[in-house]
Amino acid sequence: MTTQVLFIRHGETEWNRIKRIQGHIDIPLAASGVAQAGQLAERLVRESRSGARLDAVYSSDLRRAQQTAKPFADALGLSLQLREGLRERWYGEFQGHDGEEIRAKYPAEYKAWQSHDPDFEPPGGESLRAFYQRVMRAVAPIVAAHPNGRIACVAHGGVLDCIYRFASESPLDTPRGWLLLNSSINVVDYNDGVANVVLWGDVEHLSTTSSDDDLKEVPR
Repeated sequence: MTTQVLFIRHGETEWNRIKRIQGHIDIPLAASGVAQAGQLAERLVRESRSGARLDAVYSSDLRRAQQTAKPFADALGLSLQLREGLRERWYGEFQGHDGEEIRAKYPAEYKAWQSHDPDFEPPGGESLRAFYQRVMRAVAPIVAAHPNGRIACVAHGGVLDCIYRFASESPLDTPRGWLLLNSSINVVDYNDGVANVVLWGDVEHLSTTSSDDDLKEVPR
């Protein structure tokens, strides 16, 4: 039995624009992100009317994800089911800073972070390995609850990165080479515990170009 999941990154925030680490800080969508959420909703409603139904909508409980999910959940008459496990990585003292600020304030930690060591923990924060395991634990019961279903999960760039690594069997210490676009649709099929990427980084519904972080290892 195949379960199809539309993993959706939240819309753009002001901090996305300036590459400032958000982590668990509850930053709202920028005006551009609100517009992206509306365009996403229009697309998903149109597809639903054409037969591509959604059975459920899940979201990180952080505001930027909820603001992205709610327009299309409401339009489709689906309740928004919040999951704390779908939150972005907890970056501890790195949160609220951009990469240059971190390099200046925490030079040794910055070097370790950029080494791609999956067991590195930002001061007071969560390692990539712990984050990955948390995301996998959060997603597994969601998938299991919808055999042969089609659902949406709205989350964060870091969460989508974990999903892609799982589906592609990419090691945690491998530098990222795939896009994580604001308001993008990323489709993954799950079958007996095996995940396969069907579509990645789809932003055809957006009227303006969605941005990534230029593939730098700066979190979302």
